[in-house]
Amino acid sequence: MQKNTSEDEDFRELMSDVRPLAGDVQLHLKRAPEITPGTLARRLAAESLVRKDGNFLSDSHIPLVEPHAELSFIRPGVQYGVFKRLRLGDYRFDSRLDLHGLTVEQSREALWRFVADCMKHDVRAALINHGKGAGRSTPALLKSCVAMWLPQFAEVLAFHSAPRHLGGTGATVILLRKSERARQENFEKHSRRAR
Repeated sequence: MQKNTSEDEDFRELMSDVRPLAGDVQLHLKRAPEITPGTLARRLAAESLVRKDGNFLSDSHIPLVEPHAELSFIRPGVQYGVFKRLRLGDYRFDSRLDLHGLTVEQSREALWRFVADCMKHDVRAALINHGKGAGRSTPALLKSCVAMWLPQFAEVLAFHSAPRHLGGTGATVILLRKSERARQENFEKHSRRAR
């Protein structure tokens, strides 16, 4: 590509009064802050709190859903008939959690404990009331959190917005895996029948 000579001349004319800087040019780089024993101790303490707590539910970047949106999730392998019964509210919901009036962090903790308790007590179907959050400064915040958190539990096989008589889109019904104890009892019961 050939340069235009008039452009070169124009450039030289513009730069004619420019002079190089005198002396040595120094570049000042900022070092990373030193990790002091106190910083390290605080970091380790914070990490151990997370490990002791065990709550793995994410608390950052919550994708918001509409207040009246219908929530729906199903893991691969769950039969359609089972999911349909859940969606229609045909299961007996042995446990309920009400998140109304809680903060996001309180709801995160409550949901984590709720699912653990359901598994401990062999609850297969449960109901979570989170509300729609319509008219709030951040509409459907708790509903959005529940929609994001439930798939993070390996124990949650499926969930759907509740039927109207159980709270509609202001509540969610969930289906949980059988606990190891319940699976073992079921296996023993069926193996006795096969004899």
